[in-house]
Amino acid sequence: MMELEFILAQEKDLDIIMTLFTDAIDKLNRNGINQWDSTYPDRNTLKEDIMKKQLYIGLFKETIISAYVITQEYDEQYDNCSWKFPNSTFSIIHRLCINPMFQNKGYGTLTVMHIENQLKRKGVESIRLDVFPLNTSALKMYEKLGYSKVGIAKWRGLEFYLMEKKL
Repeated sequence: MMELEFILAQEKDLDIIMTLFTDAIDKLNRNGINQWDSTYPDRNTLKEDIMKKQLYIGLFKETIISAYVITQEYDEQYDNCSWKFPNSTFSIIHRLCINPMFQNKGYGTLTVMHIENQLKRKGVESIRLDVFPLNTSALKMYEKLGYSKVGIAKWRGLEFYLMEKKL
């Protein structure tokens, strides 16, 4: 497996990041996983992530292998959950996307482990995220890495598992 360099995305990267997400959405749809579509995540959402300096990319040479958002911002659906670690400092992983050409090769795990280490060094105590139940590859990866289901959220008429891990 190639070693990745993780950096903050810049506005000049937006077109390539959009292609990454579009390709991933196409592959998800071909596999009957309709967690994302043409309205989410859209160009404006990703551009805003870049402007807020919360969208990161994992690179091998010039190729973007992964993209993800780290933030403390969350939708009100997150308030409907009984978090296991309610008093811990936390960050949330949003929009984790692996380049379809590199999926099922360990790069999702590598990226999440990098995120965990990055947040641990900053003193963050837990990570929260949501995952679409039909995205079994993502769900298995998070469970294997020690994330637990703690609730359910609904967006765009779909249910998502809310998950959490103590660092």
